Amino acid sequence: MRQDILSLLKAKEPTFSKGQRRIAQYILESYDKAAFMTANTLGKTVGISESTVVRFAVELGYDGYPSMQKALQEMVVNRLTSVQRIEVTHDRIGNQNILTTVLQSDMEKLRQTSEMADNAAFDAAVNAILGAERVFILGVRSAAPLANFLGYYLNYMFQNVHILTASGTGEMFERIVGVNSRDAVIAFSFPRYSATTLKTAQYCRSTGATVIGVTDTKLSSLGQCSDHVLVAKSDMVSLVDSLVAPLSVVNALIVALAAKKEKEISKTFQELEHIWAEYDVYEKQEDSV
Repeated sequence: MRQDILSLLKAKEPTFSKGQRRIAQYILESYDKAAFMTANTLGKTVGISESTVVRFAVELGYDGYPSMQKALQEMVVNRLTSVQRIEVTHDRIGNQNILTTVLQSDMEKLRQTSEMADNAAFDAAVNAILGAERVFILGVRSAAPLANFLGYYLNYMFQNVHILTASGTGEMFERIVGVNSRDAVIAFSFPRYSATTLKTAQYCRSTGATVIGVTDTKLSSLGQCSDHVLVAKSDMVSLVDSLVAPLSVVNALIVALAAKKEKEISKTFQELEHIWAEYDVYEKQEDSV
């Protein structure tokens, strides 16, 4: 695995020219901002040419500046504090249209997720859920809505679904006590990764339960302790974690499971439609004249 870029910069610093040293020093001191700068912007910031920045990236061992920038972004995304997120967002968006910028960013995350889709892992996850006695869905903090959304629909399909969104490790373990090899655990974790989610997933796997991790990379801590990993790219937008791609993966899981349980679900919803109509659960749509 490639050496952490900050460690690489420190190790190679004695070999740098004066201009390269200025680039390295800026990155080491302000990596949160440098990670989202173009080569031209970084060059102007430290007072050197864009071409020098590009050559610097190549001499570090990257294919070019975009590769070095990607390495920086992947490193910093889990290190940024909430205050740094706000500052980075201001630098990234500037005077651009916020709505358009955020929508385009979300579409890019969907594209990346589609390109990285592992159909074998997806099918294995679906089969593990179908074969489980109990399904535990684990998502805390900003990932809690994903767990609740998935749990809402799985409760229509399965009898024994447990949604776990407690953020305290102690409470989480109390609710998952008794998990075993006949169970499936679906865990969500994205930067900044939840320690509670990781500890709970690790415990569940140690009991023999099948752990399905939905995370931004197989190399994340959750990814490395999961039996099946569903990669969904996420990104930070100020204080907000973009969950568009993860939610799309969740939708795919629901659709795949519903297709496997079509007959049972049809019967369930026929009964529900009568109940909903009798108790006015939904507004009644009058036929237009």
